[in-house]
Amino acid sequence: MELGVISDTHGLLRPEAERALVGVDLILHAGDVGAPEILAGLRAIAPVFAIRGNVDTAAWASELPPTVVIECGKEILYMVHNLRDLDLKPEAAGFHVVISGHTHQPQQTMQNGVFYLNPGSAGPRRFNLPITLARLRVDKKPLRAEILNLDAAFSHS
Repeated sequence: MELGVISDTHGLLRPEAERALVGVDLILHAGDVGAPEILAGLRAIAPVFAIRGNVDTAAWASELPPTVVIECGKEILYMVHNLRDLDLKPEAAGFHVVISGHTHQPQQTMQNGVFYLNPGSAGPRRFNLPITLARLRVDKKPLRAEILNLDAAFSHS
């Protein structure tokens, strides 16, 4: 099973992001969606799980949970927008993957047997940070995400 992981769109669903997500089985949006149209656009590609980020304060966003647990095959994923809001020990809770956003910086690490993934930001450019999202195969070990730089990989296709 291949997941598309996106965050911090801030109301902008880039065509490059849509192309990068084609073929995934499920899309996870780690918050700061910015507008309901973003979720509609993502749902046209694959089923979506999304959480509320700190900019998601409008009435439409009240339907988004602050965290979500997703079972994908044998893997249990936990999604929270800001890792600073993580109020549990993922390894003790039985989570295999923690997905977050907020920092706009792509990162993947393994800590205490838990895979942490931040896909970076796929929305409006912030400072000099890259425009990125991730694809993650949860059926292949060791877990490793492919971070897609939308500037480099998709801007000229």
